[in-house]
Amino acid sequence: PELGDEGYKLVVTEKKITLTANKPAGLFYGVQTIRQLLPPAIDMQTVQPGPWEIACGTITDYPRYVWRGTMLDVARHFFKVDDVKKYIDLLSYYKLNRFHMHLSDDQGWRIVINSWPNLALHGGKTSVNGDGGGYYTQDEYKDLINYAKDRYITIIPEIDMPGHINAALSSYPELNCNGVATDLYTGIDVGFSSLCIDKEITYKFVDDVIKELAEMTPGKYIHIGGDEAKSTKEEDYKKFEQRVQDIVHSHGKEMVGWGEIAQIKLSPNSVAQHWDGTVAAGAAAQGAKILMSPANRAYLDMKYDSTQKLGLNWAGYTTVEKSYSWEPDTMLAGVSDKSIVGVEAPIWSETLVTLNDLEYMAFPRMPGIAEIGWSPKTGRSWDEYKDRLVMQGERLKALGVNFFRSPYVPWWK
Repeated sequence: PELGDEGYKLVVTEKKITLTANKPAGLFYGVQTIRQLLPPAIDMQTVQPGPWEIACGTITDYPRYVWRGTMLDVARHFFKVDDVKKYIDLLSYYKLNRFHMHLSDDQGWRIVINSWPNLALHGGKTSVNGDGGGYYTQDEYKDLINYAKDRYITIIPEIDMPGHINAALSSYPELNCNGVATDLYTGIDVGFSSLCIDKEITYKFVDDVIKELAEMTPGKYIHIGGDEAKSTKEEDYKKFEQRVQDIVHSHGKEMVGWGEIAQIKLSPNSVAQHWDGTVAAGAAAQGAKILMSPANRAYLDMKYDSTQKLGLNWAGYTTVEKSYSWEPDTMLAGVSDKSIVGVEAPIWSETLVTLNDLEYMAFPRMPGIAEIGWSPKTGRSWDEYKDRLVMQGERLKALGVNFFRSPYVPWWK
């Protein structure tokens, strides 16, 4: 019983390997462990000589948290389907099971909504620095859903609102209080855009978008953003998010939002995603759940150090050690494990244009976040972990990953 739905038992003798689990997901995760116990060359794309030996022993393994994920911002810069699939493959290798897609922001709208076609056709034209746009058709999005599902990963789509919404405001003038469409935006400032809270057309827009997303998304969550709504009055923000929560429920889904949503009366099944400050703690006080994504630890777009060209540093520099050395149940006062649904490592794409850029910022920090989500805190330490992380260097090379060679980890050359 302790294995649950995702755990497994692996027994390796000199004659055979036996993998046992309660559910198919457990078998899948056990196979990932077998891959990592075999020599790194097993994952190369060309035929390699053996022998393929694996150490004898017994492993009983199951996750600490039900939600172990990452978020990819495809709004600031667009990533094509094939690149997203490669990223999903890497997530599954480290037993992550949630993939949060940030599908809209001021700089771009990345999913076709049939009832509001100009969102993608116009709002998807560009990105940060005018580097070119793009969007997913509904068939492409469904293809990603199925690709992830085959790897036991659930996709959570996000439409950020009422702020971070300029791409929509530029696409449909009626969403603006003055009825005038805004210009497309290619900068990186935040907090300047807002839906018109008092217009009923705003809620028809929200309802239509969530309806179409819900119909395409088999997972039970829809992420509605809710962060940095600096151009929305506080009372308007609360009124808006309360109504949006009802809209999400009307389409058979549960709501996830950034920590600021804890200011409203949350459903017990809603999830507030902690990223900064302490406001998300209010979700736990109401009996709702919290997803831990502290920006100064888990944001994979933060620079490793001051010498890096990629990434930002508004939350500080985040070394490989710093991204690993934290505990979810000590990040917010009064918030214990019973209120935490899991951990998630967001990666924002203001400075990331290619899959190579994405891999460089995500690895080798991503495996550390994955371990925080899977393993109990007892026994975890940087001194022990960094030696195991060294061994992942050869595996990442075999997988063709463009990872950062941290000077604080003695990587193979």
